[in-house]
Amino acid sequence: MAEFYPIPEEGEPAPFFTGITQENKPISSDQFKGKKLALYFYPRDNTSVCTVQACNIRDHYSELIKAGISIVGVSDDPVDKHVHFANKNSLPFPLIADTEQIVLKAYGAHGEKSMYGRKYMGTKRMTFLIDENGLIKKVIIKPKSKIHASEILNGFGL
Repeated sequence: MAEFYPIPEEGEPAPFFTGITQENKPISSDQFKGKKLALYFYPRDNTSVCTVQACNIRDHYSELIKAGISIVGVSDDPVDKHVHFANKNSLPFPLIADTEQIVLKAYGAHGEKSMYGRKYMGTKRMTFLIDENGLIKKVIIKPKSKIHASEILNGFGL
């Protein structure tokens, strides 16, 4: 059933990405050269766990920025859903509308999932911490939504 998309490993170069944000602006990994980046993948806008995760990052955003960490969220929701989600929750960071699942697949964040015994293809919750040299410093599989900002800071050794 499932197509398999490998997850890039720590120490490897982060896959190039490009997309459109909720502000309908282009964004790419090139914009983060020389910077720390937390690229986080989440299943759906406006769902309970995804909202908790995004709001935890929002609530600690100034701390993350002060530590030199940029944040970019990615899901396969369209731009209009991202606009609503970002505005409703006052999210200060970009969300990529990866409707074609190109970025998701490049990072292994799209694949087989299971709920109540039913298997389906979807977005896996995971975060990639990318260092200033464009290398993957840490992969956080199944981040804890309520403390995700702390996981990001700890992952960068801060």
